[in-house]
Order: sequence, then structure tokens, then C-alpha cells
Amino acid sequence: MATIRIADTLYPTRSNASTSGADIGGVYPIRAISVDRRSLRSGDHERQASEDEDSGLRRAGDYKKKQIFSGKMLLWLAYQSTGVIYGDIGTSPLYVYSSTFTSEPSYEDLVGVLSMIIWSLTMMVTVKYCLIILRADNEGEGGTFSTYSLLARYAHITKRDPREASLIKMERHLTGDLYRANQHVRSSIEKSRFARGLLKTIGVLAVSMVMSDGVLTPAQSVLGAVQGLNVVKPDLSNSVVVGTTCGILILLFLIQPLGTTKLASSFAPIVIIWLGFNAGFGIYNLAKFDHTVLKAFNPGYAFMYMNRNKTVAWRSLGGVLLAFTGVEALFADLGAFSRRAIQLSWFCYAFPSLLLAYIGQAAYISIHPSAYENPFYDAVPPGMLYPSLVVAILAAIVASQAIITATFQLMAQVMKLSYFPQIKVVHTSQIFHGQLYVPIVNWLLMIGSVLAAAIAQNTTTLGNAYGVCVMFVTFFDTCMVSLVALIVWCYSPYLVFLPWLIIACLDGLYLSSALEKVPDGAWFTLTLSAVITSILILWRFGKEQQWTAEASDRFPTSHIVKTDRNGNLQLTEKYGGESLSGVKGLGIFFDKAGETTPAVFSQFVGKLMAAPDVMIFFHLRPLETPSVATEDRYHVSRLAIPNCYRLIVRHGYMDEVISPDLASLVCEQVKQFIIKSSAPVPIREITFQPTADADEQSNTSNTSPFTLADPEKASRDRQEKMSADLGKLEQAFGQQVLYIIGKEEMKVRPGTNVFRKVLLKAFLWMRENTRNKIANLRVPTDRVIEVGFVKEV
Repeated sequence: MATIRIADTLYPTRSNASTSGADIGGVYPIRAISVDRRSLRSGDHERQASEDEDSGLRRAGDYKKKQIFSGKMLLWLAYQSTGVIYGDIGTSPLYVYSSTFTSEPSYEDLVGVLSMIIWSLTMMVTVKYCLIILRADNEGEGGTFSTYSLLARYAHITKRDPREASLIKMERHLTGDLYRANQHVRSSIEKSRFARGLLKTIGVLAVSMVMSDGVLTPAQSVLGAVQGLNVVKPDLSNSVVVGTTCGILILLFLIQPLGTTKLASSFAPIVIIWLGFNAGFGIYNLAKFDHTVLKAFNPGYAFMYMNRNKTVAWRSLGGVLLAFTGVEALFADLGAFSRRAIQLSWFCYAFPSLLLAYIGQAAYISIHPSAYENPFYDAVPPGMLYPSLVVAILAAIVASQAIITATFQLMAQVMKLSYFPQIKVVHTSQIFHGQLYVPIVNWLLMIGSVLAAAIAQNTTTLGNAYGVCVMFVTFFDTCMVSLVALIVWCYSPYLVFLPWLIIACLDGLYLSSALEKVPDGAWFTLTLSAVITSILILWRFGKEQQWTAEASDRFPTSHIVKTDRNGNLQLTEKYGGESLSGVKGLGIFFDKAGETTPAVFSQFVGKLMAAPDVMIFFHLRPLETPSVATEDRYHVSRLAIPNCYRLIVRHGYMDEVISPDLASLVCEQVKQFIIKSSAPVPIREITFQPTADADEQSNTSNTSPFTLADPEKASRDRQEKMSADLGKLEQAFGQQVLYIIGKEEMKVRPGTNVFRKVLLKAFLWMRENTRNKIANLRVPTDRVIEVGFVKEV
């Protein structure tokens, strides 16, 4: 492998030649004019030679499309969602009452708390999330950050990577289509740097908080499950409990590469049986002990409980909110399943099962008040203790799958908007495109969870750190979806404000109670969230500086290279006007953008004063689909430079593109393009009605502005050109193939202030340690040339 490193940046030389509008600044619009070369007459090829053909980068089919399922497939997804999403929220009946009460409750307080649980599940999960927030998906993706991405498609609130912009479908509503208040909200956000920064911070902070919970939730659920063995073996030592917990956690993360479908299908029976046990036990206890607790469906009892106990009742909200923890993962997991599947599984099974569980436990506690400390096991019907213990332990173990899957989803989302380096993401299903696995995140979560379990050693310590991040995320979701309702859904502000106010007050009430846990342990998750947020925002800041530095590189090939009178290549006057020597063979330049001139090509010809005999700009365009049909996969275009082509390869996540025989594939596609572009096109007859002015002109002049070329001569010209182009391509391919790859180094511009310099240094360190290595390319390394160049930021 040859390596060429160029330390300085390529700058155009001063020229006294007249400059046209296209030359000013050296930055060109990235959209080119599409021209069908086959429809050109032979005399037009000289004019066309100065232009690059449309690269074919922008196609409507490239945008991500939401998958819609029905029938058996929908039922299968609903079944899978039960195994993943409801493990967390479904195991809450194990500890809600014990976390809410500190002593034996009175009947009135018991009914009041039950009323709060019922209406919290109804308002916070059923109404807020299942009916409203799940609709705010970004082409099937869920989570707070996807809501931010959705807003960014309908309002100018963020910068985009020029290389990724063509994959984003912008759908900004016309001003006239919005209510006046909605117009004001959108324009205020777009004009306010603070508002844009606040939305960005909220989106990133929500991701960080879910990830922070992703460290604690597995440790909390598995440790609680293992501690449940104390019911049958009270003398179980703490070291055995912690060791067993760590072993189960490691096993849980080791099986994640199997994929969401396999894991969900395996876990679903456990969760279904668990929820079935809860529902059955609830019906049994309700019928046998105290059916009068059903009056808790009247929300008035919740208000009376709050009014009667005041501060104590407010503090008890920290226990009540545990009834719906996991709801943030429900939204984030939307991309792995679908809105209809989640709604189906919630309304038809999970919701009624949980209601029966809490009502049944309340019916038992009303007769046996001391049972509040362990309501599930104490309220088990006779003969069902051991079966319920086994199922409860298994359900608690798989309960963390919801947050693990959500973390994978969110990490993929932040990478799309350039808030994190591009790391390996594995699509685990050809049927369900949104089911992902991120290896490095999985191993980091495993390490964090094992350490959390080993250090805390009990669920009480972990429980104190749990709940605050959940309420912050639910509050962020409320605010973001309200903006979506105004800017994306175009709802009347009067229709949006009242629901937002009611739900935001509920969020604020629970959040204020949860904040009491900050000194006892919640500081850990908040601190971890702040660290993750800082990393994500730092990377985004550095990427924006990089895009600014690279802006001068976006120009057509004719801006840097032209042909002289003899047909030889030379640099344009702006870059010195030197003639380019030839490099025998075929040069494949790896093109990151897919439009305009690759920076590696500009640096190669500008500094080495040489160009391969035949040049091909090779661009990979990943699409979020398992595979791309062969007829849609390749698009070749001809550039202004003679014997220079651009090949865009669209591929799905299951397609293999970079292979040792890459040069043969590239060469074959260019051959087919040359043959097709030389094929004759049938002459189309056009009929029009001449105007009076045209008649007068025809009387004064008999000269036609166009002279049709002889068809036979045009055909011979096309065949000769095709033969010449094919001959050059085959000759170059037979001599040697060079894979030319750019390696852009960056350095901080001299004179940068200290704070900005520290941020950029940190970004550049992350960038250097996360970029892909050339050795990972599956091409012959002795044919690879790496061209290094430096940019200042």
C-alpha cells in the first residue's frame, strides 16, 4: 500500500482573467442539470463536455419509508413487542406499593393510591403515549430525539451534513398553511439561536437520560429477581446474590447479537405468562377479599388522598411513578416494532392485566395491611407461590430488554444527525428494518450494569437513583410533541394548549417528587447523563466546524481540470494551469459526497500534477432496506473531464459491496453505461401550431436554425466513440488498478481562543480514534493509495 501525505491545502492561484459568476468563491450549487447524452446531436458533445452530468444521487426512493404491517405480521409484531416493551413496566407490581407506603396504609389511603395508579397508567401511558405521542414518529422511528429530527424536517432548526442532506426528506409547510400562532412559533424558533440550541439540548439530553437508565435498569431488575430467592431461601448470602446477578447480566448481554426478533419471540412467553398470572391473581383477590376497592376508578379519591396527606402524599408520588417507568422505552422502541403493534399489545393485554394486578393487590392489602411490603408474593393464591416465583424471576430478568433495545435505537438516531461518530450498527432482521444491534454500545452497557450491581449490592441503593431521568424524558416528550402538533400536524393552538397544560402539570408533579431522590442516588444518573450529553454535543460542534472547513471543496470537475487544444488534461488557470502527466491504469477514487468533485481527486491532481488514464469516482449510498434490486443499484454518469465517470452504488444493509473484485464490478458497470449511452434513440415526432409571428418570420427567412445530422453519420460517430471509450477503459483496467482514498487531517487554526481550541482538540482526538482504517477495506492493499491532506478548523 502506498501512502502520500500532503501537509498544505490546495488553494487556487490568483488570475487576472475575467471571472464569471460561477467562479466566484469557488463554491458551487450541488445540484447539477440532468442531460440525456443519447438525445444530443453529434455537434452538441463539445458544449456538453464542459458540464458534469447529473450524478443521479437524488431519488425519491432513497428516503426512508415507514413500514406498515397488517394481518398476521401485525399480530407477530404485537407478540414480539410484548416480550420486549412490557418487561419493565410489567414487573412494577412487584414493588409499587412497597415503594409508596412507609407504614401500613389506612383503607382511605390505599384507595387513594390505587386511584392514582389507575389514572397514572391511563393518562401517562394510555392517553399520552399510546394515543398521542406514538403518532409523532419520524418515518417509523420513536423517541425524543426522533421527534427533534421530525421537527428538523419541517423547520430550519439545524445544520446538516452536506453528504447526508440528500437522504433527508424535507417537508416544510407553506406559511399560508399554518395558523398565525403556529407561524409565529415556527419563525421564532428558526430565528432564535437560543431556541434552536434549547431544542437540540433537550433532544440530546433525553437520549443521554435513557442511556443512563440503560446502565441501571438491567442491574436493578436482575438484582431484584435474584433477591426474590430469599422468599424460599432466607439465608442466601449477599455475595452469592451479587455474583449470580453479575453472571446473569453478562449472559443477558452476550445473547443480544441474536437480534430483536429472536430475543423478543423467546421473551414474549415469559412476559405473557407473567402478566397472565398478575391478571389471574388480581381477579382472585378481588373476588375473595374486597371488591369495594373498585371505587378507585373515581379520580376524586386520588384528589382526596393528596388533600388529606399533603406533603406525605406528594412524596409518595415517587413510588406511584414506578407504575409507569419504562414508558420512555416504549416510545424509543417504536422503530423496532410499529405504532399499531404496540397499541394492540397494550390495549388488548398489558393494560388490563396491570390494572387487575394493582386492583387485586389493593383488595388483599385492604384486609391484610401488612402485606404492602411484599404485595405480589403475599397475595399469591394457595399453591401458586413457587410457579409465580419462577415466572417473576424470569420476568424481572428480561425486564431490562426494553431499555437495551431502546438504547440501540437511540444510538442509531444520533449517528444519523452527526451527534456521534459512525460506529458499527447491525440490522438483525430482513423483515423488520428498524430492529438494530450496536455492538460497542452493548458491551459498554454490560460493563456499566455489572459495575452498578457489584457496587450497589442491593436494589434499595439502585432504586434511589431510578425514576428522575424517566420523568425528565416524559416531560421532554410532552413539550416536543406539542411543537410537532403545531408545526408538523398544523393543529390549532387552542386544541394543543389545554392537553399540553394538563399533561405537563402531571409531568411536573411527578418530577418534583422524584427530584427528592437526587441526594440519595439520582445524582449519579443525572451526572452520567450530563457527561453523555457533553460528548454528543461536542461531536456535533466539531462536525459543524468540519463542514464549514470543507465547504470550499464543493465544485464541479471543470473548475479544476480542463483539456487543452491537443486534448490533454491540464489544471485550470485558477490552479496554476500546469499540464497533467498520465498515470497508466484505472484510478478508482473513493467519493464520500457523490456530487461535485471529490476532495481526494482535487488533492491528487493539484499536488501530483498527474491523473490516471481512466478515472472513476466511486460513491456508496446506504439505504435503510435489506437489499437493493440490481436494476436500481448502479448509476453511472459521465463527467466533464475526458475518460472520467462517476459510479453511485445504492446498497441495503444486507448487501455486500466492498469486495476483492471491486474493480471488476466497477469496470463492468462503466462498460454497460458506455454501450447504453451510445445506443440510438428513436426520433420522436413533435407537432405544434405555428403562430402568426412564426409565419411572418418564415416568409422573411428560409434558413432553419437547426440542421439535422445524417443519421448514418451520427450512428457511425457514436459507434466510433463507444469503441474508443471501451478501448481506453479495457486498456487501463488491463494495465493496473489503483484504489485512491483520501485521509483528511484537521488542525486547529492559529489564533483560536483557548476555550474553542480545547473543544476542537477534544473533537479531533475523538475523530482520530473512531475513523475507519484503510486496512478494513476488502480490496488488495498493494493497490491502495492513501492521499492525506490537512484542513484548518
